Amino acid sequence: MSRQDINRSGEMEVFVRAVELGGFTAAAAACRMTPSAVSKLVTRLEARLGARLVNRSTRRLQLTPEGCAFYERSVTILADIAEAERYASAGEQTAGRIRINTSGSFGNHVLAPLIPSFTALHPAVSLDIVHTDRVVDLMEERADVAIRTGPLKNSSLTIRKLGVARKVIVASPDYLRRHGAPKSVAELEKHSRIGFSYSRAIEGWPMRSGGETVTIPVTPGLQVSDGEAMRHLALVGAGMARLTAFAVKADIDAGRLVPVLEELNLGDVEEFYAVYIGLGGPLPARVRALLEFLRNKVRL
Repeated sequence: MSRQDINRSGEMEVFVRAVELGGFTAAAAACRMTPSAVSKLVTRLEARLGARLVNRSTRRLQLTPEGCAFYERSVTILADIAEAERYASAGEQTAGRIRINTSGSFGNHVLAPLIPSFTALHPAVSLDIVHTDRVVDLMEERADVAIRTGPLKNSSLTIRKLGVARKVIVASPDYLRRHGAPKSVAELEKHSRIGFSYSRAIEGWPMRSGGETVTIPVTPGLQVSDGEAMRHLALVGAGMARLTAFAVKADIDAGRLVPVLEELNLGDVEEFYAVYIGLGGPLPARVRALLEFLRNKVRL
């Protein structure tokens, strides 16, 4: 019999039952086997191990020193297997921790307002939310779900589209008082334009000019690593920013930021996706619950 054909945990379980119940007959009843089948199993186990595990008598089983050691290790191993199975089956319950990786802008302006509703629906789920605009490796970061924009390069990931968000150029009233509001794309090029320090699908700001589409480069001297940092720089008058509309809606409504050159804005959008490792196997119930919740609740 090959090593792969041996049900080692099954052998351990029968042996442990025989020891704890005091004999082959009681173990057979507990394991739904015949006493002879239990006896033969223990004999095969001893032959395979090359050691006598029990001294048999008509009254009871007596463990040898090797049998005592094997029994103690078997009990520990069987407990570990049971714990592993309990841990895995907990994935079918809407409980446990979900690690979410998202940009600061989406996390603060879209996700955060939804958290109370989700935790009220699923009180046994805990959330660990990490904000970064950097594209991360979900396996390396141990993230269950990432919320990202743009095309995916990793084919081992699965996506669910959450929606689209329009891009808007904004500046603070103070900045516009000091530098003037641009009336054309040519005037826009004279202003401080805050950029991102990481590679983007579109490097620059696409605009309409003279019936054509042009891309205005950002100012090399002012770049940031995330959208929230860009928004704060725009709020303090450091320059103009091009951000998703949901990230600056409250600021525009309150007069803290002002849209710039809306009539020349292409009206292009960013598509937002929930990204997760889900090919070839079932998702834990807690992750499925979050994805379904986001699909129903996210409004960009």
